[in-house]
Amino acid sequence: MATKKTIEKAKQDKLEEKKSASTQAGEFVHEEIKQVRRKDHEVSSPKQAIAIGLSEGRQAGVNVKAPKGKVSEKTTKSAKASYEKAKRHVPISKKRSLTSKKALKKEPVDTLSHAALSKKAHAVVKKTAATKKSNKKVTKTKPKSSSKKK
Repeated sequence: MATKKTIEKAKQDKLEEKKSASTQAGEFVHEEIKQVRRKDHEVSSPKQAIAIGLSEGRQAGVNVKAPKGKVSEKTTKSAKASYEKAKRHVPISKKRSLTSKKALKKEPVDTLSHAALSKKAHAVVKKTAATKKSNKKVTKTKPKSSSKKK
């Protein structure tokens, strides 16, 4: 659950500093990573921590759009539903919150260590660099015509 301090920071980003929704949601992601490092609960991967943070942001009323690209229909539907729920101001059931916290306590410990996050960041950079390199190769495939006039 997002703390009042995090919600206030997100509101400040929106109202005073006029920052985008993704920046506001970043406050919730940052808070989630802090909670995992404090051992309040665990996550199975950095992606899961980011997803939880974004979900909390949506539930707090930040207008973060549903994810695009290679995600399941279930994920997109869930993101839209949590944002709509925030608009209606319906509280989250206590039983569901406790159950999800209990499940997260069972996850591995070192998934968000500095080393794990740095390893993940390097992998992403390597992947994007490889993609850019392959895109350049595709554009250079057309050979120059070398017809000489006599």
